[in-house]
Amino acid sequence: MKARALGYLVAILVGVLVVCPTGKLYAAESIVIGVPTSLTFLEGEESLNCVRLAVDEINAQGGVQVGDKKMPLEIESIDIRDAAPGVPVPEALLGIEKIILEKKVNALVVGPFRSEALLAAMDIIAKYKVPMLGTIAVAPTSEAKLMENPEKYKYIFRTCLNGKYLVGYLIGGMKFLNQEFGFNKVFVMNQDVAWARGVAKAMIDNFFQKTGWTVLGQEIYPTGSSDFSAGLMKVRATGAQVILNIFDMPQSGILVKQWKSMKVPAIIAGFNSPLAGPGAWKTFDGQIGGALNSIFEIGNIPTEKYAPAKDFYYAYEKKYGKPIEAGHGPAPSYESVYLLAEAITRAGSLDPDKIVEALKATDRQGVMGRIKFSESNQVLYGADPQAEALGCVYQWTEDGKRVIVYPPSLEEGKIVLPSFVTPAKQ
Repeated sequence: MKARALGYLVAILVGVLVVCPTGKLYAAESIVIGVPTSLTFLEGEESLNCVRLAVDEINAQGGVQVGDKKMPLEIESIDIRDAAPGVPVPEALLGIEKIILEKKVNALVVGPFRSEALLAAMDIIAKYKVPMLGTIAVAPTSEAKLMENPEKYKYIFRTCLNGKYLVGYLIGGMKFLNQEFGFNKVFVMNQDVAWARGVAKAMIDNFFQKTGWTVLGQEIYPTGSSDFSAGLMKVRATGAQVILNIFDMPQSGILVKQWKSMKVPAIIAGFNSPLAGPGAWKTFDGQIGGALNSIFEIGNIPTEKYAPAKDFYYAYEKKYGKPIEAGHGPAPSYESVYLLAEAITRAGSLDPDKIVEALKATDRQGVMGRIKFSESNQVLYGADPQAEALGCVYQWTEDGKRVIVYPPSLEEGKIVLPSFVTPAKQ
């Protein structure tokens, strides 16, 4: 009797572990998605929220079809802190290796925040053959590394916009400023991180210097900088008509607030992450009207011109009780879970090589537009949501609204100069 009772007890304990191991709902028969990123930064936090949103939706439908059975999705996350000032890349890599080895993940989504960390992480991901869909790091150097050894690095995909596509959207905005207002004098202000340096350099070398613009100066700021007044005084002194700003740190919104309070007579444009969401209006005391900013992927901003982006944006708001504030990361993070689930179903297996081949064949109309991968595993971005994924340029109005001004397929209004900025032509 004692032996039989002990057997029952063991069976019950095993059952409990299967249903709820360490507080989780699933165990042996689940697909584990790892989310290693900078979770204390807005983009990382909201990207993880979007992964949860997608996982909840898929699990509510019974999970992912894998061969002849359905399997639920499970999330494991870790804060690798690679976006924080002073955190060395090797420390971030330890977190990525830890989640792969300890949590036995089947795939990774979101991934490193900093492009420097992504580039270094590629060898770890290749070593363990774990498919990863990155949604934050944007420098194209990772694609170049992949193309040097496509077989080794085939596991690394990017669903967010990259630096090359961001430059394309910025060029579109600059061309409009030139054509509409006659502006051709620019001052560049950017953060001292790989992606921002790369975007600034590409704009200077490949656009401004080749199209008759004059670059009157450049100021580069270390991560964590919070006073930009000296740089803005230089802008005023040079007579620049446009400020191109490229930043992704929480403090950089102060730049735009100082620009507004100082009434620097140059329109500010580019990407400044704290300005991306609707909460920026209150955060910066309404002192950002007139600023042009970029959203890397639609869905992070709603648009009446493309319903899936709007539907996703409000689904997030309904689930979490607040809107998306990040301009980069959330939409592709949500989309990546669906891309992964559909690839697993097409592969009929959790074999990483089969998943990779299925991912390469992706052709999906998603929340950012049409999702297809390039030869270098980068989602293609363009100007038509029926043909490619899209980012956009928008302007903060003086009454606190965000109006999309580019590309034409999403346009909601025209650029309006702030009262203290004078056009170069009438």
